Amino acid sequence: MPIRKQQQLMSEAHLHMPQGVAENYRYWGDDNTVFVENAKGCGFTDCDGKTYVDFRLGYGPIILGYRDARVDQAVVEQITQRGTLTGFSTALDIEVVKQIKALCPQIDKVRFANSGTEAVMGAIRTARGYTQRDRVAIVEGSFHGLFDEMMWKADIEAWDPNSKLAPRVIPFGVGVPERARALLDIFRLNDFEGLEALFATQHEQLACVVLEPIIGNAGSISATPGWLQRLRDLCTEHGTMLIIDEVKTGFRVAKGGAQSLYGIYADLTSYAKAMGNGYPVAAFGGRAAVMDKVGSHAGGVVHGGTYTANLVGLSAAHATLNVLTNTNALQTIDRVGEQIQALLGRVFSQAGVEHAFAGPPAMFGIHFTPTVPQNYRDWRVTNSDLYRAFAWKLIDLGVMLEPDSREPWFICEAHQHMDFAWLEDMSSQAIRFALDNH
Repeated sequence: MPIRKQQQLMSEAHLHMPQGVAENYRYWGDDNTVFVENAKGCGFTDCDGKTYVDFRLGYGPIILGYRDARVDQAVVEQITQRGTLTGFSTALDIEVVKQIKALCPQIDKVRFANSGTEAVMGAIRTARGYTQRDRVAIVEGSFHGLFDEMMWKADIEAWDPNSKLAPRVIPFGVGVPERARALLDIFRLNDFEGLEALFATQHEQLACVVLEPIIGNAGSISATPGWLQRLRDLCTEHGTMLIIDEVKTGFRVAKGGAQSLYGIYADLTSYAKAMGNGYPVAAFGGRAAVMDKVGSHAGGVVHGGTYTANLVGLSAAHATLNVLTNTNALQTIDRVGEQIQALLGRVFSQAGVEHAFAGPPAMFGIHFTPTVPQNYRDWRVTNSDLYRAFAWKLIDLGVMLEPDSREPWFICEAHQHMDFAWLEDMSSQAIRFALDNH
């Protein structure tokens, strides 16, 4: 058999990059790591010419489709006609902020960033500066970026679901110092008792609670409206900033993000991913009284960055937000997501597999369990091994998704053009294979 180009590239890449990849999450093993040749619409072709319909979408940024001409042309015009970076302000800064504010009523003022990690860092620093407090609380199963203080998680894989003890908290990996956790509290989603206990013990020190109301790294498990409202009320009562992390949900699950679905709003919000349809751009913003703490004035919160508000990212955001504001793109995405859920539901029911869908149609999770999980510990008792076998077979058949059920299926506008009957057939083949070999 001829050697695949993937094997050749993987061997060469190992000489130049740790594990042969540019960042950890791209490494799927020497035989399964994907090298993309080109991408268009809702799919891509790998280096060996195999095509995929893609539901990973770069972990969520692609909201319209790969190489969307409306966005790419705006970027090309910016690069060729006006430039990309000067280290000074432009009118485009103001225009993009106005677009965000028009969609998100909780936003008065904004600062830009280049990634979700940077946006969350800026929001947390602002919350600390405004409250003059240091502690931060997050929810089990959430992900808020790759900086030391946020790189702590519940060790759910090693946790015994029959135990009355909470999962132990561990770092994402080595190199994260233990002292980075000293100011971090972790509590459980939709747990009223735990929420009350958090504020009873820490409210005087708690600068902020950082929350994904729809958890993007736990299969779109979502906060209940009642629990989220109680969190909002407690934050208001105790002067704690509520930071809603909309890096994944922002401009994806609705024009105003997850907060508009709940009608419950944060003091500060972080955005990235779908904001630029794949171009690196992010932002954080919130109430004017809080955001005005940011600045070079005495007692101000420091925020900066050479590539902050670079005109490649901002021109992409301007074009993307224009499409999302003035077309039916998100309605199309929701319709397609519902259609895909319906066909997958038929496939699972016909195979006798208990299943539940979590989250909105634009980024839904699939859980092999009879009821929707209410928190990360509930995910632990879903049949994730069966899901993994199903997912890997789908990938083999040309349907790209994350093999771990904690990652949602992301939908883009271009998915409306895919062959739904083909997807249903491939899904039927994959679940039969998974059941026979599980």
